[in-house]
Amino acid sequence: MPDLTELHQAWKTEDDTRQFAARLAHQLSTLTPEDSLFIELHGDLGAGKTTFVRHLLQAMGVAGRIKSPTYAIVETYDDIKNALYQPLNLWHCDFYRFNDPLEWEEAGFRDIFASKGIKLAEWPEKAAAELPVADIAMIIVANMDESRAITVKAQTPAGQHLLAKLQ
Repeated sequence: MPDLTELHQAWKTEDDTRQFAARLAHQLSTLTPEDSLFIELHGDLGAGKTTFVRHLLQAMGVAGRIKSPTYAIVETYDDIKNALYQPLNLWHCDFYRFNDPLEWEEAGFRDIFASKGIKLAEWPEKAAAELPVADIAMIIVANMDESRAITVKAQTPAGQHLLAKLQ
């Protein structure tokens, strides 16, 4: 039986990133507006976290420019639809600029993370213990040859269910 808690991949090109993002987008499209899913994105500066999210959002039907939330801290997407064309809420957060986990509370993230929908968070370690347990944790490591080593970890039953469909 395959390991339902971890998936390892090597992305040699940006097209590999795009293909995995499309597979994940397909699985996320099965969520209903009443579902919630939290995905953490770990990796050094330049590892490809935001690039991955851009490909994911494009595969989910977001048109136009997809901005990095580094300065805004959060970007909200309400033009995403599931496979039945029902609207899905999606938030892309970037906690890189946080210096104190209490900034998370002060910025209103408790309400976002209590809401139904998909939450993607870059630099989740900057929000420390304020965040709920992520369903999926993605670790992206940039190699010297510009390829990426990817580890996807399921940390909840919902994460295990999603990861099983990606394997």
